[in-house]
Amino acid sequence: MVSNQKTPSQHNSTLFISPDINSRRQDLFITPPNPAAANSNTLFDSPASRRSSLFGHHQEGSTSNEPPHHNINNYNPNQNRILESEPLTAAEKLRLWRHDALNQHHYKTAEFIGNKVLALTDDPNDAFWLGQVYFNSGNYLRAKSLLTSKPEFEKSVSCRYLAAYCLIKLELWDDALDLVGETNPFRKDDNNNNNLSNQYEIKNSDGGVKLEASLCYLRGLIYSNQSNFEKAKECYKEAVLVDVKCFEAFEELIDNNLMTPSEEWDFINILNFRDLEDNDELIKLLYTTKLSKYLNIAKFDEAEQILREEYDLGNNSDILLSRADYLFVQCNFDECLSICEKILFQDEYNFSVMPNYLSTLHELGGRNKLFLKAHQLAENHPTNPMTWLAIGTYYLSINKIIEARKFFSKATLIDSNFGHAWVGFAHTFAAEGEHEQAISAYAFAARLFPGTHLPNLFLGMQHLQMNNLNLSEEYLLASYQICNTDPLLLNELGVINFHKSNFIKAELFFQEALGAAKYLNSDSKTWISIHANLGHVYRRGNQPYKALECFNQVIRISNKNDSNILSAMGLIYLKLGNAFKAIDILHDALAITPSDAVASDLLKRALEYNVTNSDYILSDNLITSHNPTLQYLSRTKWNKAKQDKENRIRHQEEIRERLKGGDNGNIYNTKLMTPLTQKTNHFLDKTDHDTSGHEGNIIEGDEAEEDVDDEIDIVAEGLRRGEDSSDEEEAVMEIESD
Repeated sequence: MVSNQKTPSQHNSTLFISPDINSRRQDLFITPPNPAAANSNTLFDSPASRRSSLFGHHQEGSTSNEPPHHNINNYNPNQNRILESEPLTAAEKLRLWRHDALNQHHYKTAEFIGNKVLALTDDPNDAFWLGQVYFNSGNYLRAKSLLTSKPEFEKSVSCRYLAAYCLIKLELWDDALDLVGETNPFRKDDNNNNNLSNQYEIKNSDGGVKLEASLCYLRGLIYSNQSNFEKAKECYKEAVLVDVKCFEAFEELIDNNLMTPSEEWDFINILNFRDLEDNDELIKLLYTTKLSKYLNIAKFDEAEQILREEYDLGNNSDILLSRADYLFVQCNFDECLSICEKILFQDEYNFSVMPNYLSTLHELGGRNKLFLKAHQLAENHPTNPMTWLAIGTYYLSINKIIEARKFFSKATLIDSNFGHAWVGFAHTFAAEGEHEQAISAYAFAARLFPGTHLPNLFLGMQHLQMNNLNLSEEYLLASYQICNTDPLLLNELGVINFHKSNFIKAELFFQEALGAAKYLNSDSKTWISIHANLGHVYRRGNQPYKALECFNQVIRISNKNDSNILSAMGLIYLKLGNAFKAIDILHDALAITPSDAVASDLLKRALEYNVTNSDYILSDNLITSHNPTLQYLSRTKWNKAKQDKENRIRHQEEIRERLKGGDNGNIYNTKLMTPLTQKTNHFLDKTDHDTSGHEGNIIEGDEAEEDVDDEIDIVAEGLRRGEDSSDEEEAVMEIESD
């Protein structure tokens, strides 16, 4: 685009005009020749390694004694011996002085000398380096004014790049976009070429990051801050395609999950690592470890092993961070925390590891460590959004929702595109049942993180709370398209189908969730709710024995009784005609939670049934041979049970008196457990005539077995036709990020 040799082309970096490089020996960056091929190509052949100065050009009428320019296309390595003996010119010495002052952050010195050099030469390259001095001093407006003060400066790719960066720092997004252009002006589109990487095959001439790639990166930053994330993603991708060394753009793509896991792995296969020559394998392995851990785990393990064994990078913070990402995805929070602490021991303020570190502490209940880290960050980095994310996470962990929301909000004010803070902000609304506000925050996080399944998962869970089953299923399926191995997601899809009375699909999702959970290195107690939900599916699907097996499994895994599970078991035994077993279990449920309306109503009905059928002896056909583990009263134990019954008559009468005239409708406000949090989530149930897709009930009567006494049918029918719960009594599902 710029034909004047005084300025670098878009395919070069700022090394092309760096006095640190051009004042040194010619062969500084030349790879020693291969004895078998004396004419082999060099690593960085030209023009960065040329001895002649690229920033001391003759101006018309100039009396400088500087040597003339050498044509970069006619460069002869034999000129080294001649050029090395040439002394530096006065302008070159001034440039070296300015450059060293800039590197040592002596900005006043660099400004003083740089201003004089520019006045002497009026060269765009000198304008660029003086602009760098202003930029590093924080004088962005002054730097921009200088770099756009003359037409010849604006024609320089490096000057245009730095001027645009100044406008980005000033948050003048539209002006910056006008300067860099809405599309890449250097790109040559080829409609017949399906491989995008082939459009950027021009080799880098100096070993630095191509300015064309840097301009694409800036274009992506602008679109991102304008909330045009789709265009931002394309600009970042183009930047890495132009020059794979543009890690800034690659990190934006990966850390912000702008691509789906499959897109990430497809993208890395088309990147051109050949320009890196001797370092191509190393950089490709490093980039591979950054990719999503939902796919190709074997490739990640292989890359990590090579980096650890052949390159001795096992203790490098980036390699450890990649392992921490993998462990977090696997819900192995203990080991993930151990690696995060190892990274922080090496680098106490490594902000890249903070999201994983804060999340694992929240999951494991590490409140003291959260408090300490939040305090350290607030003291040393008060303007960093990660600081306020840490403080908000601490308050969320101690259940101070209002305070947590305030600090999450402050983090989003500092960085409006800080997705982690938006997710935490949404969690605070979800915890208080403010579904509309939570949905708005989760939706914005979904726009920031289109390549991760979590925001859509949380959106689906919120719509499930609002009884929007179809919309909830749509979000959950969108999340499933990105990640189909998350047990929490599979559980929620099972819940959706449970409430739609599609018990076959619900069972499949719950079974798949259990299968996925087995491959996670997490405590099995985390997933007991999946067993419980599967038991409810079997209960509603008229498979009582399988349901009882699931509920007994829940009790064995959790090592404690749960009133919700016991109430469900009591209902099953009541339907099976085993009133005595039902009464015992329901008594246990009320001992745990005396105010449990479900257990109270079922116990009342069981007692009434027991009184009216005091001489009823359970028939042998209720004892099935295929499930000998079920316990029923035998004839030999009848007398003892009858005596125990008499001893409980007074207690039974008191319960019936207490429940007499009570609102039995409350028993149908029942609970469904959520994985990870192990908290219970309440749902309302409608009668069979409700076709609105209302969320289902855990404790709900089904048709009684044909061989059971008719009175059991009446009891079960009464349970099924029980009064609907009031909307005011519907509880809130509490959601936490996994």
